[in-house]
Amino acid sequence: MKYYSTRDAAVRMDAAEAIKMGLSRDGGLLTPCEIPQIDRAFLESLVNVRYQERAAKVMGLYLTDYTYEELSGFAENAYGPEKFDCDAVAPVRTVDETTHCLELWHGPTSAFKDMALQMLPQLLSAALRKTGESKTVCILVATSGDTGKAAMEGFADVPQTKILVFYPKDGVSKVQETQMVTQDGANVGVCAVEGNFDDAQAGVKRIFSDEAIRATLADRGYFLSSANSINWGRILPQVVYYISAYCDLVRDGKLSMGDKVNFCVPTGNFGDILAAYYAKRMGLPVGKLICASNCNDVLTDFLRTGVYDKNRPFHTTMSPSMDILVSSNLERLLFDLSGENDAEVKGYMDALAKTGKYEVSDAIKAALANQFWGGFCGEAGTSAAIAKYYKENGYLIDTHTAVAANVMEQYRKATGDKTVTVFVSTASPYKFCDHVLRAIGETPAGDGVELLDQLHETTGTAIPRRLAALKGKARRFDLTCEKPGMDSVVLDFLK
Repeated sequence: MKYYSTRDAAVRMDAAEAIKMGLSRDGGLLTPCEIPQIDRAFLESLVNVRYQERAAKVMGLYLTDYTYEELSGFAENAYGPEKFDCDAVAPVRTVDETTHCLELWHGPTSAFKDMALQMLPQLLSAALRKTGESKTVCILVATSGDTGKAAMEGFADVPQTKILVFYPKDGVSKVQETQMVTQDGANVGVCAVEGNFDDAQAGVKRIFSDEAIRATLADRGYFLSSANSINWGRILPQVVYYISAYCDLVRDGKLSMGDKVNFCVPTGNFGDILAAYYAKRMGLPVGKLICASNCNDVLTDFLRTGVYDKNRPFHTTMSPSMDILVSSNLERLLFDLSGENDAEVKGYMDALAKTGKYEVSDAIKAALANQFWGGFCGEAGTSAAIAKYYKENGYLIDTHTAVAANVMEQYRKATGDKTVTVFVSTASPYKFCDHVLRAIGETPAGDGVELLDQLHETTGTAIPRRLAALKGKARRFDLTCEKPGMDSVVLDFLK
């Protein structure tokens, strides 16, 4: 299968090359030229098998230049007991007859990004071999909290790679920051950026498209790639867990094969819900895709009006991984809904760069209304959802999952839709102890990792073992830069 750019459909390459590049040189996102179709028999073949086998079979439909044996081995490495503390890898927890929660935080960094970032380093290492690449790849990452740590954990000491992470100073939780600045590995680097996530993301994208920087790094024996969800190797492993969740519901008698299910996904950069969209496009029986935002509600407005407008206040919230106003992966959705019209998509992206806004065609507006529903949840609603699920269901959820739970209820009230719905849990509550403690009526006695024990003693839930190991761990990184200085940080890192 070939891959092309959302801004130039004449660009064609194999999957290995697409994963190696991360982002097309024209600034577009590399996307499969076709969406493989799955049928009832395919789904039935996955119902009673392990997550690892599901992953290899689903990814094999897209990665035709990788062998099944390769992908199977990668899945065993990525999702085995050394990395994940749950045999099911991505278990589905039942809340009531029509409500279930897909838990994606049982990996090494206690966030859903592990689902893809334990796989991507293996896909990328194989891609370097397949393309005969002799240079060292430098992974540049902009993170709103979870991607950075998950990427460093995945790429730490992987041969022929270096990884540099930029995160917004004062824009992530204390636990998230501690995870990043204490990361082990001889090939990793971390830098805080004065500004918000959008500033960090824009800086990384600018560096990618800077021919002078790329030429300088090539002379030094390096080339750039990405571990953000602009890389197809990040999106594809996420498609797997939606298909896996459906198979688990069928296996456990919660659904009959062929019944539709709704997914409610908390998202900022649009990658997580885009993966659900691709699963639906492949033939998974999905009804509505419910997009849950926090008070940075640019996606809510877009899905309701067809106008994307980032010209609005940026809010720092208790769900920091969703504090984003420029949702990069929306570009892939627009490409698909426009009938792969690269010129139309490029026009939207050029308008966004110039004016901070664009309005899509009536055809795209109709497709959005048919497949998506958007809602947002403010800080009070987030806390209320945490309290409700803990008190009424004995189920402790984090601040991002709470946004999804709240928006799911908004959708049900607005539409009366009684379809079985899965809301997605993207992080352990232990990554946001202070806000979770306050939401359930407790007063935090400290800050950051100091609160792990308090939340455990209050709720009786288990502390993820790698978060517990953060206590007392030495800080390795203290670098901070202004947004224009990100170029120099990269060049210094790769001297």
